[in-house]
Amino acid sequence: MSELQARPLPVPNADTAPFWDGCARGELVLQSCRQCGTAQFPPRSLCARCHAPAPAWRRASGRGRIASFTRVHRPPSAAFKAGLPYVIALVDLDEGPRIMLALRGKAAEAPRIGDRVKVGFDPPAGPHGIALPHALTEGP
Repeated sequence: MSELQARPLPVPNADTAPFWDGCARGELVLQSCRQCGTAQFPPRSLCARCHAPAPAWRRASGRGRIASFTRVHRPPSAAFKAGLPYVIALVDLDEGPRIMLALRGKAAEAPRIGDRVKVGFDPPAGPHGIALPHALTEGP
């Protein structure tokens, strides 16, 4: 395979399409249970807490704190080699759920657990117009 492979992109399904549509608009959207109010990620057809059906989609703040991170020096495939090294973080969103995001810019230079970050988005790409979310240092 070529060293210049395109990075793999998610393929939306019935549960995840609203999330990816929000990313393409530059908005982080999360599911919120209509019964207990719990916000959840990843998307699913039932509330992870109370199992109520059909959680609602709501715009999230897109802000949170780094809970953990790792700097990747060995790519999982050749498609990720050009971006080495890169930093992946678990971010606790202000709404409650934890999401895994690549850190970009100053957030990736010297990340620390507890740092405030905000979600940004790559330009839409691929056949489904996927705009991958990433995290940046939260500004004033």
